Amino acid sequence: MILAGDIPDLIYFQGGDAKIAEQGVLEDLRPWIENSEFLKDALYPHNVDRLANYPYLLYVFPVRNPQPVMRADWFERTGLPAPQTVEDYVTLLSTVAQGDYDGDGQANTLGLTSAETTAELDAIFNQAFGVTATWMPTPEGVINARVSPQERDKLAFCGSLREQGLLDPEYITTKWDVKEDKFYSGRVGMILGSSAEVVDIYGGKMQQVHPGTELVLFDPPQGPAGRGLAAVDVSNESRGFAISALSEHKEEAFAVLDFMASPEGQMMDRMGFAGTQYVIRDGKIEVTDAIATWYARFMVTANWTPPVQWLSPAAQQHLANVSTYYVADNAFVWPPEFAADLDATTNVYREWVYKFVSGEASMDQWDEYVAAWNAAGGDRLTAHAREVLDASN
Repeated sequence: MILAGDIPDLIYFQGGDAKIAEQGVLEDLRPWIENSEFLKDALYPHNVDRLANYPYLLYVFPVRNPQPVMRADWFERTGLPAPQTVEDYVTLLSTVAQGDYDGDGQANTLGLTSAETTAELDAIFNQAFGVTATWMPTPEGVINARVSPQERDKLAFCGSLREQGLLDPEYITTKWDVKEDKFYSGRVGMILGSSAEVVDIYGGKMQQVHPGTELVLFDPPQGPAGRGLAAVDVSNESRGFAISALSEHKEEAFAVLDFMASPEGQMMDRMGFAGTQYVIRDGKIEVTDAIATWYARFMVTANWTPPVQWLSPAAQQHLANVSTYYVADNAFVWPPEFAADLDATTNVYREWVYKFVSGEASMDQWDEYVAAWNAAGGDRLTAHAREVLDASN
């Protein structure tokens, strides 16, 4: 529609926006936000940083950084304390895998799974193994984390999880819905939720399958090199709302966004419908079970206080952790001429990650992988990154 000239006033992008922005048909949202009634006070720090770098998309949500959850009753049966280190995670996952907590008479529960890539595992293991940013400093200049010694150590660890039967070997073909089903059915003991709302959606669906079952969320582990959640890319928003620069209704389009950031808009977006997600009794709001699978469609502002707390303890901890462990990344927006290099190196990386984790390739072949990554465009990417980042340090 957009490329054909049929451009809506308000557009939600989840990719594909860069080519549109390059044509100058997306509005700079910063002056609109600065003069807004509600949105200017609703942003998170990462929103401000991303708008400064790329002012066309707005996605007012807490940072999406996956964190691990497990059935609380299963965790209690292990008799273990909450895991604090990488070794603690291995012990916990091993105990669950060997415990037959699903009651099928076999010790066939996997420790954890991911969806299609290891990106969810990166969220909790990157910092532990020293993968602190997209571009890592060396005496010769920055190198991409994907070809760093720290990445090698992390992938060797993930491979060891697979060897021990703790990481689902089918993660590469596991879509998000299959990932969830494996969790609810007891085929895996742990999955990662990208946001507080997602954690409560998992909790709500788990309740439907196993009534009365709560979830518990764990902090990222302390590892050989540190602790925390993966560094957050603030170069731009990867999804969000945009307004057409050619629109004849910019005021109306922005009014929708500003309203959604208002107390009334947040009440509607985050708490759903009266009589369904909540009821009002004697002038007080009470949430129903339906709130567990409700999620905001427009935004979750930083400054709105709900009239009643409905998030589970696990979801509240998720929100707290994204602030506690927040680290900004040094990633930046690439010029269009590097698009092919980015795609090619990502494909090489994903292919070799699976080889390393599955055991198809030995970690002794690391140099072979690095050479393939560089040949696929990594050399060009690294040279440009050094121009951008080394010059600014």
